[in-house]
Amino acid sequence: METFIIRALQLIMSLSLLVIIHEAGHFLFARLFKTRVEKFCLFFDPWFTLFKFKPKRSDTEYAVGWLPLGGYVKISGMIDESMDTEQMKQPMQPWEFRAKPAWQRLLIMVGGVLFNFLLALFIYSMILFAWGDEYIPVQKAPLGMDFNETMHRAGFRDGDVLLSADGTPLERMGGDLLTAIVDARQVTVLRQGKEASVYIPDGLMDRLLADSVRFADFRMPYVIDSLIADSPAQKAGLQPGDSIVGMDGRSGISFYDFAEEMASRKKAFLQASTDSARNALRTVRLTYVRGDETRELTLEADTTFLIGVYAVTDASRLFPVTKQEYGFFASFPAGMKLGINTLVGYVDQMKYVFSKEGAKQLGGFGTIGSIFPATWDWHQFWYMTAFLSIILAVMNILPIPALDGGHVLFLLYEIIARRKPSDKFMERAQVVGMILLFGLLLWANFNDILRFVF
Repeated sequence: METFIIRALQLIMSLSLLVIIHEAGHFLFARLFKTRVEKFCLFFDPWFTLFKFKPKRSDTEYAVGWLPLGGYVKISGMIDESMDTEQMKQPMQPWEFRAKPAWQRLLIMVGGVLFNFLLALFIYSMILFAWGDEYIPVQKAPLGMDFNETMHRAGFRDGDVLLSADGTPLERMGGDLLTAIVDARQVTVLRQGKEASVYIPDGLMDRLLADSVRFADFRMPYVIDSLIADSPAQKAGLQPGDSIVGMDGRSGISFYDFAEEMASRKKAFLQASTDSARNALRTVRLTYVRGDETRELTLEADTTFLIGVYAVTDASRLFPVTKQEYGFFASFPAGMKLGINTLVGYVDQMKYVFSKEGAKQLGGFGTIGSIFPATWDWHQFWYMTAFLSIILAVMNILPIPALDGGHVLFLLYEIIARRKPSDKFMERAQVVGMILLFGLLLWANFNDILRFVF
């Protein structure tokens, strides 16, 4: 329950900020061109509002709605979410949206998207200034990667160290690395000390989208963090800091290899018919490294096939970490580069949304909330907020009626054709767009329910 509350609070805080900034973009451009804004509302407010006030000598009412699905600014003389068609039947007034030149209306409509993108750039810059850029280079992972079954079928093997995709070096884990791999014709890996090539099959991303697990993870060394008193490992002489590197003559094992082998032995133990067979399964010969010295020992696991060891799980303690510090002024060009790369990567991945498997991966508020950490972490909160700001900008600029991109599309048509679409057409387009958006919202949240149930 505590985890749910922490993630929910982070989600509400993040979305509130993003909605306010987005609507502020529309609001400020509207006021710049002396266009009247009748209402500025955080969240939607069908039937009633939680809070509202209107300053003296102001045309704008400020409100907080109860339905946290977004927000809006109601601009005079515009067909929008309010569907105020009666206003459009009145004589045109000079302060109305429809009375302004097309280029001014275009800037008012792109203002929200522009502000969301600028917010993302600013947040990324401040993240780099406050925390720097820290990551684990995939080429320096000593045991390589563990891959899922789809990647195994594509030709990757556990322990491969990722080097390059079509000659471009691979640097860090994340969406950009996955995109580089699936879009490549050939990926070069280091396998057992020698370079090898993996040729990427068509449709790899579609198959990966159908998976319920990540395509790859760092192959974690088995380094002892602490031991349980009087456990088999402690009695055998293992100590915190020891690194288990071999088991019964098998070298280069990872933490997962060891756990998988012990689970297999436990299953065989329950099926064994003699005491000698059971005792043989419990006997484990380990090779481990202490300091610069490689040693061996034999221990006997208990009947649960646990040896009483807590392993180091913090990757930053196990792998070499690359960290780049940024001064205040240097953080801005670096933040811009990070934001633009994030935007390009997200737009590139949008093509997979329109595939069968991509549609299944669409998520609603549950999925969005799950990307926030289970414990409060300001670094991750701001990183996720910047990423969501990029997503909000991209989604809103899509040429769908009822979104900013739909209005931009019709304005571009007006500029090119030199005539406006009719009010009746705009009303119908708005209705169609809202139906599409609510359908998409229901589908995304239905997917969340299916994931939770199954």
